[in-house]
Amino acid sequence: MLILTCPAQLQRLEGALRRSLPLALPVHGAVMNMNRGNPGDFEAVVDAWPDFHAVLARRRGEVPADDCYMNMHAAFYRDLGAYRALLESPGALHWDTAFHIFGGLQDGVALASQAVAAAKGVELEVSQYYTYLHPNPSTMPEPRLDPGVRVGSLSPAHADLLDATWAYGGNAWSRRYLADMVARFPSLCLLTATATQPLCWVLLDPFGTAAHGYTLPAHRRRGHMRALTVLAARQAQARGFPAFGHTAPDNRPMQRLQEQLGYQRLPGHCRFVLHNPGLGRPGPRP
Repeated sequence: MLILTCPAQLQRLEGALRRSLPLALPVHGAVMNMNRGNPGDFEAVVDAWPDFHAVLARRRGEVPADDCYMNMHAAFYRDLGAYRALLESPGALHWDTAFHIFGGLQDGVALASQAVAAAKGVELEVSQYYTYLHPNPSTMPEPRLDPGVRVGSLSPAHADLLDATWAYGGNAWSRRYLADMVARFPSLCLLTATATQPLCWVLLDPFGTAAHGYTLPAHRRRGHMRALTVLAARQAQARGFPAFGHTAPDNRPMQRLQEQLGYQRLPGHCRFVLHNPGLGRPGPRP
């Protein structure tokens, strides 16, 4: 196991992962952020260098044992055996904590976690999503905004609203995670001329994924999310990032919107693997 710290190594890793898109989307996004100031405070762990066969992007430093929101990883492998060996390497993962591995479109990420976790007596919870990728956001239709609505950015002051409207929110860790994301990564929202509370928003996560898109119920069916989806994709393209996101299989409205805008649904499922799910479910916020 090696931790890459040299900027030249990380640049070379980014190029190698770009050639493995779309399978390497989450790790590629994390490494891109590492090479652009590292706002997420991540590090890249590989099985070997320069001829690596598996890579993990993980947070640096200590994370509380039950904070599965901040304790996020992304994985990519060229050889499944090498990836499993990396998971088993001392120090690669803290198996006594709650943590996610974002496996992208590679089935083996979940399979390797299941095998290693079974041997360690660790419980897992696997969630599946569709991945949508836009081939060229510059071809997307021009967004139309209602008069009196302006484009802005989210701030940590909006964390309570984001947490209350997030399916995975409702506790101190989730609120902290959302506040941390909007402080570190780009976001977009729509506001009225006088209000400070956003009515619609999209934010990026540490892996370059468009995440937590939401429109307040009173403002739906006005094209707000359509406009923000276009603006977010163009923002990602301007920064050199792929424009992609994940959608729950039962979220047909968001699937239709992305397909109308020219996003392509990639084959298979993206998998998020939560290790130690019982430990990673803190109680509601006080």
